[in-house]
Amino acid sequence: MDTHLHHDHPHDHHHDHIEEHLTGSEILTDIVIGMSDGLTVPFALAAGLSGAVKDVHLIVIAGIAEIAAGSIAMGLGGYLAGKTEQDHYASELRREYDEIERLPEVEKEEVRVFFEGLGLSTSVQDQAVAELIKDKDRWADFMMKHELGLEKPDPKRAQKSAFNIGVSYIVGGLIPLSPYFFVEDGIMGLKISAVVTLLCLFVFGYFKSKLTGTNPVKGAIKVAVIGAIAAGCAFAIAKLIGG
Repeated sequence: MDTHLHHDHPHDHHHDHIEEHLTGSEILTDIVIGMSDGLTVPFALAAGLSGAVKDVHLIVIAGIAEIAAGSIAMGLGGYLAGKTEQDHYASELRREYDEIERLPEVEKEEVRVFFEGLGLSTSVQDQAVAELIKDKDRWADFMMKHELGLEKPDPKRAQKSAFNIGVSYIVGGLIPLSPYFFVEDGIMGLKISAVVTLLCLFVFGYFKSKLTGTNPVKGAIKVAVIGAIAAGCAFAIAKLIGG
């Protein structure tokens, strides 16, 4: 009995590690989504306003309003994406249960083919199939994972995603806007904001690229250049419109 417990412990530990890794990946994805737009959109908006108005307080008010609206919109987008994932999984799971009831032989054959692909002998295939299909819940879960490649989503994923993306957007948006709190002139605020934001975009792009496995320096430069182009275009258009 002690041997059995000793054997199970590493397995449980490994399972926890997998879950923590997946959760961490989801959080990082949310942060990347929120920060990408949070650093760029308010930066471009403030730059555009700097080229059109002289009142720095107006720039701050408009920037805060945009950050509030943007964080809600981005958070809602993350929530809907999470709900869509949950609804898709639930729909496919219902379909699997229905097929198990209506076409059990077909579903059994699909399970056997999977075990055959693992290189198991015919006798072991038959034994594995017989054990698996004793429990319809386990059978359906197996089909979801190995036939459709779907993992059961976290039921709280939608709410978590909305929060993570929304907060990341706010944090990202306050970076380009914060210099305007301490100056009296919009152009001066823009100069400080450009230095601070482009540096943050470079660092953000660097770590984002490392996470995705691409060249970090090229990724950092690309993200910073995109932010600079967006802000520059906004500033130029505002200047042209304002005469």
